[in-house]
Amino acid sequence: MKRKPLLLGIISLLATATIHAQEFRLQPTPQNYTVQQDDSISIPRQYRLMAGNSLNNGTALPLLRSLMPEEAPDAAFRIYIGTKGDKVVSSYRKRIPQKSEGYFLKIEKDRIIIAGADERGTYYGVQTLAQLLTLDKLPLAEVADYPDVPYRGVVEGFYGTPWSQEDRIRQLDFYGRNKMNVYLYGPKDDPYHSTPHWRKPYPAQEAERLKQLVDRARDNNVIFYWAIHPGQDIRWNEEDRELLLQKFESMYQLGVRGFAVFFDDISGEGTKADKQAELLNYIDNHFVQVKKDVAPLVMCPTEYNKSWTKVEGGYLTTLGEKLNKDIQIMWTGNRVIATIDRPTLDFINPLIKRKAYIWWNFPVSDYVRDHLLMGPVYGNGLDIEDGMSAFVSNPMEHAEASKISLYSVADYTWNMEKFDSDTSWRHAIKDLMPLHAEYLETFAAHNSDLGKNGHGFRREESIRLQPALSALLKSYLEKGEIDETAYNQVDEECRKIILSADMLLASGNENRPLIDEIRPWLTQFKLVGEYGKTVLEMMRLPQQEKAFLPGHAHAQALQTLMTDNDARYPQGVKSGSGQLMPTFDALFEASTKQYNQRFHTALNARAVYSPYTLESNVQQLALLPTQQKGKEGSIAPSNEVILWQAGGSLTLSMDRPRVLATLRIDLGTKEEGYTHFRLETSLDGKTWRNANLQSVWKGYTMQKADVEGQKVLKIRLTNTSGSEQKVYFKAFRLTEQE
Repeated sequence: MKRKPLLLGIISLLATATIHAQEFRLQPTPQNYTVQQDDSISIPRQYRLMAGNSLNNGTALPLLRSLMPEEAPDAAFRIYIGTKGDKVVSSYRKRIPQKSEGYFLKIEKDRIIIAGADERGTYYGVQTLAQLLTLDKLPLAEVADYPDVPYRGVVEGFYGTPWSQEDRIRQLDFYGRNKMNVYLYGPKDDPYHSTPHWRKPYPAQEAERLKQLVDRARDNNVIFYWAIHPGQDIRWNEEDRELLLQKFESMYQLGVRGFAVFFDDISGEGTKADKQAELLNYIDNHFVQVKKDVAPLVMCPTEYNKSWTKVEGGYLTTLGEKLNKDIQIMWTGNRVIATIDRPTLDFINPLIKRKAYIWWNFPVSDYVRDHLLMGPVYGNGLDIEDGMSAFVSNPMEHAEASKISLYSVADYTWNMEKFDSDTSWRHAIKDLMPLHAEYLETFAAHNSDLGKNGHGFRREESIRLQPALSALLKSYLEKGEIDETAYNQVDEECRKIILSADMLLASGNENRPLIDEIRPWLTQFKLVGEYGKTVLEMMRLPQQEKAFLPGHAHAQALQTLMTDNDARYPQGVKSGSGQLMPTFDALFEASTKQYNQRFHTALNARAVYSPYTLESNVQQLALLPTQQKGKEGSIAPSNEVILWQAGGSLTLSMDRPRVLATLRIDLGTKEEGYTHFRLETSLDGKTWRNANLQSVWKGYTMQKADVEGQKVLKIRLTNTSGSEQKVYFKAFRLTEQE
């Protein structure tokens, strides 16, 4: 009964056979795959199973039987399946790649052979067969395959709305199909994973939900890692050490066989490297090694990227020297958000004296929650498989939409040399919505950039349309002329955008969870397309006094509708912000100015307006965008520890003096931490006065400034402590008086 959902997933996969057959591709890309041209066999109705004893308690045989249920002891067609120690595949032992999780698969006219280097390798061989069974006929094929990276998968470590139980179950099935072998459970909202309740056992209902996930992971041959995050309030004593071991034991009883300890995004006593190493070695010696069936212990250090690392401080070298050699150390790269290359690994590996366990912060969008990151996976080195022990992706809070990137992460980590980001991206889209792939590709192509953000990390967007957008804008702004070729290309794309949004919104039940996740962005996307078509029409009419006015009014109406849709959701909604909207806005302004000059009118020519600007000499804050929703203004939060230097300041300026109702600030620190900062307001930008901070309620870190009724032009927050302060920047939000 446990594997019934798996069978349903396979049936769904087989139902799309004719679509996949058009341009078949094994996923992830195998190391070696050969096919006898124009030679195939019909899928056998019955077969005799010859299985090795090593598979009796594993997942390979149940998967095979769900794919091909008609076993018959006297059938002529045979399937030989086992691991390299099993007698039934002994004659193929030399054909099996001598790599962990490797497998050899061969389809002949009267038999199929699936021989794995280990049980998981055999399971992956069956997963490859599952893909071949989507074809009308089985090719006479031979596959010798293995992964480049030992541990490949996902870390659920984002801020924002957590995944649902159903999301996680669908994710685990997806990992199994795509040969990912690790899932690290570390959601930021789970109080039993972190402060305040990491010392306490899960309530019975929550424990049962976790056990359901653990069982589903095992069905998909995925190692379920349970992570604990104790560093914010840990006491380096025997009591806390034993409580942590008790918590691990309770998780072990639920079936967990992978454990991680996170010391990221904390400050204070919990950041001491020697204490962390002592605790982790104790866990490794007295729990992991004792259990025998537990995967290597994983830890996330406090200094988990190069920009935060002070090599001279010795934090990483202490971990490298003192941690047991089998304990894995996570690393995000040169920054919190960064691509991984050879220099990245050349920096970190000598310090930690082992291969880095890469935590790749993509497609995570918790710092740009108004954007979707659905573009290709690119930028990571294609020659670094020997420099890492693992590569796990931190996804978006949108589980289904994240699968576009996760599909490519699976492809990349399996076979780097043959990885092609664009090809993988297109196949990911077809895997997610085969019947509406064309429309989803149009949407994803224009929803891939992050916009301005505190990490300075950007992605390409609207790549194929960029030349036409640039040519159209250049000719119109510089010469007042229309590049007809570019115009027609952009106009056609706007038509495709509107069509794609409509088709996806009305796509029925092909992938209802995905459409539900991205619905606000689909609505915005259609408005972007309509706005683009309207602006294009305006470009042809500035010489016609009456004809221009309806187009201008319509464009303003669409601007209002996009603003309203953005304001409707707490996280905001942006679509096409990388290329489409900047181009359309610039063309709107240019055509309106042309009209105003010709007819001596004063139509509003401003397409983009923000009443707030931010300045800061604190590097991690300088790039944070500002936001406005009605009477509320804010600076986007930063989901990382801020190293706020002595004397460093942040200034929020307004376009005109405004009367404030409230101002709330959350630096993620205890109440006394705010004594290191001075908050000031100014009416003219020259004369400043202090604004007192007070806790909104006892025990909570958010502070309310005493500014009600004040008329201000600028607000400034400065570190006056004389030393660097480690804080968060969780909220900086004001409201104006009505």
